[in-house]
Amino acid sequence: MGIWANHVAPRILDKACARTDLIELRRRVLSGVHGDVLDVGFGSGHNLGHYPAGVQRVMAVEPSLLARRLAAERIAASSIRVDFVELDDERLVLPDDCVDVGVTTFTLCSIPDVVGALRQVARVLRPGGELRFVEHGLSPDHQVAAWQHRLTPLQKRVFGGCHFDRPIGDIIEAASFELVELTNFYLPGPKPPSYIYEGTARRT
Repeated sequence: MGIWANHVAPRILDKACARTDLIELRRRVLSGVHGDVLDVGFGSGHNLGHYPAGVQRVMAVEPSLLARRLAAERIAASSIRVDFVELDDERLVLPDDCVDVGVTTFTLCSIPDVVGALRQVARVLRPGGELRFVEHGLSPDHQVAAWQHRLTPLQKRVFGGCHFDRPIGDIIEAASFELVELTNFYLPGPKPPSYIYEGTARRT
């Protein structure tokens, strides 16, 4: 399982995150982002090509060393400074109130203590700072949700703890954020992995 999680799954996720239907979602959620940005679940750097000119620095949270290596070419090709942020017992090694915008893109599905992680994002955001997010999660359709619950145990084992059935909006609100904008929709294809939460939140 260690070999799969550490050496195989990051390569699969690198390819999956390069899907063309996700590009427009990344562009929308990153539109208007500026200053110092905390990218939670940086992965192999697929957001880098979509940050606008107003971004000065990306502080990248990514525990997978392989994902960091896979990101190296994208980082080298970008004009944006990228600094990796370490974790100390699940706490971001950053001072309070130091980040302009937090970003999560297809990340909250797989963080073990997702509310705790988002509270760390809230801690480091400056007053008035935003959280921008696009995530897949629990559908309000009971039939789709039933399949999401059935498939999640297998999904977690194969794809690094990924859940199909997390209620992303509720989770964000439970972590000291107020939802400012939220749009929900299905991507084309099978519905269990494709119900999307896209929006903006501010720390309360």
